[in-house]
Amino acid sequence: MLKIGVLGAGHLGKIHLRLLNESPKYNLIGFYDPDAENGKTVESEFGYTYFENIDSLMNEVDVVDIVTPTLSHYECAKKAMQKGKHVFIEKPITNTLEEAEELLIIEDKNQVKGQVGHVERFNPAFGAVKNKIKDPMFIETHRLAEFNPRGTDVPVVLDLMIHDIDVILSVVNSEVKRINASGVSVISNSPDIANARIEFQNGCVANLTASRISLKNMRKSRFFQRDAYISVDFLEKQVEVVKMKDAPEIPGEFDMVLQNAEGEKKQIYFENPEIMSNNAIQDELETFADAITNDNTPMVTLKQGTKALDVALQVIASFKDA
Repeated sequence: MLKIGVLGAGHLGKIHLRLLNESPKYNLIGFYDPDAENGKTVESEFGYTYFENIDSLMNEVDVVDIVTPTLSHYECAKKAMQKGKHVFIEKPITNTLEEAEELLIIEDKNQVKGQVGHVERFNPAFGAVKNKIKDPMFIETHRLAEFNPRGTDVPVVLDLMIHDIDVILSVVNSEVKRINASGVSVISNSPDIANARIEFQNGCVANLTASRISLKNMRKSRFFQRDAYISVDFLEKQVEVVKMKDAPEIPGEFDMVLQNAEGEKKQIYFENPEIMSNNAIQDELETFADAITNDNTPMVTLKQGTKALDVALQVIASFKDA
């Protein structure tokens, strides 16, 4: 079992503490939170050991789980990796691109592993179809959330849209060519609603919309590719896979056949991939343990987290250029 310590005991930090405490792959040593009163309360209520300073916790563990505000990610991860500890960092990886790139150097120098908490990669609906998404040429995403003051210290792009940016980068095998975006601040001092159009070198176009002041929650992505349409509902954990193939010479009574202007006939058919129930946060934490134990590449590397942050920051910069 890997000895692990958690930095941060806020809403998400408590979830991580519970799942790590239950995991057969980790031995939860304890946690640190800069708010001593909150730390003592969590220790008293749940029984996790509270450490009063970061160094004393880091010295006792193999892995450091960073669930602190984004502004502190860099310093926490830097300190941990320089001590030879593996790090799991909640998204976004850091506050600036320069910080993220510095962590890549530190990771390599100290020969440790890092993973970024882009949890939608572990969503069972996405997992059921990710191998079916091949060379998509148009992608549309909607990530809408009801207003919650937690997280409004950063633009909606870093709070919500970055999830979809990471998923898109994981299935589009091409470099970003151009980004156009617009954002509006409604309640917060940073944009609460954003739309971005990302064009890739291979011709793929992704249109992303994110809002944290919507009347209902929605997390849907649609992937359009040659002879296929794939829809993923990350919130409801449902998928639709619609495919087309050359129609048979003599269609069956219930076959759905379309004919284009050139006279080509295509048959529409549906696939229903099995969606396995899971806890995505538990899966991302435990696959990281497997990567460390088996010396494999983590599912979401620090380099991938850096790329997602890079694109997200380009989206934000595009607001200012508009």
